Amino acid sequence: MNLTYTGLELRRVARDLVSMFFIAVLPAFFYVIFGASMSYGSEPVGNGNAALYVMIAMAAYGAVTATTGVGGMAAVERMQGWGRQLGLTPMSDGQYVVIKGVVALVISAVPITLIYILGFFTGAEGSGAAWFLSAVVVVAGAAVFSLYGLLAGLLFRTEAAVGAASGSLVVLAFLGNIFFPLSGTMLTIATFTPLYGYVALARYPLTGGEVVSTTGEAAAVQPLWMPAVNLVVWGIVFALLCTWLVRRGRGRQ
Repeated sequence: MNLTYTGLELRRVARDLVSMFFIAVLPAFFYVIFGASMSYGSEPVGNGNAALYVMIAMAAYGAVTATTGVGGMAAVERMQGWGRQLGLTPMSDGQYVVIKGVVALVISAVPITLIYILGFFTGAEGSGAAWFLSAVVVVAGAAVFSLYGLLAGLLFRTEAAVGAASGSLVVLAFLGNIFFPLSGTMLTIATFTPLYGYVALARYPLTGGEVVSTTGEAAAVQPLWMPAVNLVVWGIVFALLCTWLVRRGRGRQ
């Protein structure tokens, strides 16, 4: 891996203050507003409290915003001629992919670290396993959404499209049971949306699969395989669509 190019890429992304605001500052703000500052933050949820429940979701939201942006820009750069420039260097396509993956991982760690630190100092409580395992799932699962960003870049081939893909995560977050607990028909719909499985898996070490409800209904317990299948299926869908678009693009050349 080319450490010099990796460092340049990290500095380039970090200098984009608007993107870093939406990646790190906004999710942290959401956590403070919807988690730490609310009276229900101390209410018990699983082996912790509601503040930790919200904290995990906001960290996941920030992480996928980061990986979607990096994945999308990688596609746009290649199609706008940057790939030909890199072809003049010793860097291979494989190295380019690895570098972009490392950049996405490092950038996604920024909101996760910030929000977990905020949670620690603002009353988020849970078992050690819930803190550690949720962070692992948030980091690992966010990689799937680099494919979502890549798909947007391949499909529309503009930086605006990548921004739109990142912006669409807000809608997917509402539909995915991230910003507030859904119930009834809306919860049923949520289980089929891309972000639901990812965040439900991240929360699983805290909730043990218990579905949080604000309607006073008896809490249902969701088996682990349901969010896992959701995440895997959407990952496959994104990967297949990206592969098809790459092959179609080559066929036109």
